[in-house]
Amino acid sequence: MQDEDQVGRDGFAFEGNWREYAPIAFTNLLLTIVTLGIYRFWATTRSRRYFWENTRFIDDHLEWTGKGFELFLGFVMALVLIGGPVLFLNFGVQALILHGHPLFAMLTALFAFLLLFYMVGLARFRAVRYRLGRTWWHGIRGGSEDSGLRYGVSYVWKTFVGSFLLGLLVPWSMMSLWNERWNAMSFGPHRFEAAGDYRNVFKRFLLFYLFPILVLIGSFVFGAVMVAMQSGAPQGEAPDPDSLVSQLAFVGMAIGIYAALGLIALAYYAKFFREAVDELSLADLNFHFYARTKDWVMLILVDILLVIGTLGIGAIFLDYRHWKFFITNLGATGSIDTDALTQSTTSLARHGEGLLDALDVGAF
Repeated sequence: MQDEDQVGRDGFAFEGNWREYAPIAFTNLLLTIVTLGIYRFWATTRSRRYFWENTRFIDDHLEWTGKGFELFLGFVMALVLIGGPVLFLNFGVQALILHGHPLFAMLTALFAFLLLFYMVGLARFRAVRYRLGRTWWHGIRGGSEDSGLRYGVSYVWKTFVGSFLLGLLVPWSMMSLWNERWNAMSFGPHRFEAAGDYRNVFKRFLLFYLFPILVLIGSFVFGAVMVAMQSGAPQGEAPDPDSLVSQLAFVGMAIGIYAALGLIALAYYAKFFREAVDELSLADLNFHFYARTKDWVMLILVDILLVIGTLGIGAIFLDYRHWKFFITNLGATGSIDTDALTQSTTSLARHGEGLLDALDVGAF
């Protein structure tokens, strides 16, 4: 092996096949049903093990070392640590209202909301830390010494600041949190460096932001024109707003508006993710993400057709499709000295992404 490997766009490759994955997917589904959902933690581990071992970076494949029991234990801990206090606060708020203390009830509810929001941020951070800690390449793993407690605070205040100015600071909030999360991570002896710039995605967010306003203005103008046409038409010849054609036109317009809004939102996210990954580096490695909006659209459309066409059974292949999409569009340039890599000294979490799973939010 050379001391230093030059890395090109094809640094990442996925070598799996859906036919090979099918037995794993169907077995996971069957055992999850039989165990009333409990097996899903071990099902996740089996799937990840297959995805990782079929993902090659330069000259070696990834390895997933996580265990199903870690995920199960983390989920149980999350239910105990969050479910109990939330249940207590819920009954506490009702009791305060019944005893004539609406102000204290409001403050208690606000505290519970902020606490839950804080937990969402903490879950995102610790999920990334856990996944890096259980991902091995060349016998080296990743991780973070940061517990994520400060990130949880950042998640709360940056998300709320992002809603200022009628939500125009949302791109800043999203990119700032991405950068903060990844700047706390490492792989082997090297720290990740994230420097995404929200200004590079702001135009697409502005399009998404202004679209509902333009639709509202257009609807107002259209309504005014229709009223004018009805008032100017001869008596008995005014358009019937309850006619089948009018109803179909209204439904079609509503579907078109929602579809257009979803497409614009997807275009924004595609640009955001590309900018975030393109500005992510590890030592002399620079990462890139090549998927454009049309690629995301095709991914989602095929997902929908797969699920509908198989009456829901095809949903077991969505994780496979999404991982393959991510890896095949992920690239790296630069160089890495594989012989100089040393093992990460970061501590490993003893339990998995229970908080993330309990709150049902995504890690990335």
